[in-house]
Amino acid sequence: MTCFFSMKRIAACLLSAGLLAPVGSAFAMGLLEAYNAALQNDPIYRSAIHDNEAGRENRNLGRANLLPNLSINYSGSKNWAETTAPDGFGGFSTTRPTYISSTGGLTLRQPLYSPDGIARYREGLAQGDYSDAQFSARQQELVTRLVSAYVDALFAVDYVNLAVAQRDTLIEQRQANDRMFKEGEGTKTDMLETQAKLDLSEAQLIEAQDSRATNLQALAAIVGHDISQLDGISDNFQAKPLQPSGFEEWKARALQHNPEIQAQRIAVEISQQEVNKNRAGHLPHVDFLASVTKDKADTIDTYTTDSNVRSVGVQVTIPIYSGGSVSASIRQASATHEKAKTDLEDKTNQILLDLHKQHSATLSSLPKIDALVKSVNSAKLLVAATRQSIKGGIRVNLDLLNAEQQLYTAQRDLAQARYGYLVADLKLRSDAGVLSVDDLHNIAGYFVATK
Repeated sequence: MTCFFSMKRIAACLLSAGLLAPVGSAFAMGLLEAYNAALQNDPIYRSAIHDNEAGRENRNLGRANLLPNLSINYSGSKNWAETTAPDGFGGFSTTRPTYISSTGGLTLRQPLYSPDGIARYREGLAQGDYSDAQFSARQQELVTRLVSAYVDALFAVDYVNLAVAQRDTLIEQRQANDRMFKEGEGTKTDMLETQAKLDLSEAQLIEAQDSRATNLQALAAIVGHDISQLDGISDNFQAKPLQPSGFEEWKARALQHNPEIQAQRIAVEISQQEVNKNRAGHLPHVDFLASVTKDKADTIDTYTTDSNVRSVGVQVTIPIYSGGSVSASIRQASATHEKAKTDLEDKTNQILLDLHKQHSATLSSLPKIDALVKSVNSAKLLVAATRQSIKGGIRVNLDLLNAEQQLYTAQRDLAQARYGYLVADLKLRSDAGVLSVDDLHNIAGYFVATK
């Protein structure tokens, strides 16, 4: 099983995260800083750590079923007795002794043949492996959840910046319309068209600001800090070709390495050991016993006597009938085992479906981003050409407004496509079970500190 992040490396990240600002403060944060903070503060991840710690103890619990069981016991009491016995002269005599009795013992029990103990041992090992696989999945899930929240927040910030730029451009256009109208060169229609676009842009800006606040708060919940600024996407953004490109290769990786599939396979093994454990209810159980017992005044007849007894032996327990509970538990465990196999098939199908989705999204992102870059450049040229055409009387105000809207839309779509590519590539690797800390560093390389 390949873990995304070793415990030593987690400790190193937590050490570096100790340099971060206290919870509740707002500051600028890059992607790697956000990840280090999430390792320390994300409640879902911290819960997964404790859950894994608890799950690993199943190995020790299972092993205990095959190891010796040593116990010590002691009891003591004060007794007031009354005995009546023949006195040898044809009568009876009564005595009333008062004495202290005590019993102490040390007992060792070692299973020699324990089918249910063996099943419990194997089940405990499988449960420990299941916990590790689940934790590996939670480690990778933290990365994809964090990056998704980070780019969602960053896109929301970009959306606000674009909305502000669009609004400011429309304000300038309205002012130009007003001047031209006063000079007798513009029309009332031009003024109304620009004002309508400006009003719409104001509404879009308010919506963008609400989205920014919500997404920044979602990110803050993961990293444990309020955030004032994020690293921006690099101007030299260049999507990398997917390697390997074929889906079948990614599918093979997922079937072999995906921790959720591995966990569900282990769940099948756990359910099989449950079947074996319940079947052991029909089988004999053999224990080796050794004990040392010391009795003082054990009974009224021996209240003046002390005894020490050492014994060794073998105890054989053969179940015969328990009201049908064993047979019922076997049927119940067998049904659960079949359910686990069905759940494995369902989980595998879900993972492969999402794998195919992310694979297609990653491959299509490259030509999509290239096309949108060209679209943004073309839209910029169109705005400049339209401004010149208006001066020559070829174009009208509405043409310029439409050209500016086209540029705004192209810039927004380009930003969204770039962020979508990063998330799809990361989720693809997570579905394949090969996501590593190096992939996080590669993603971080697409961002630069905002000036």
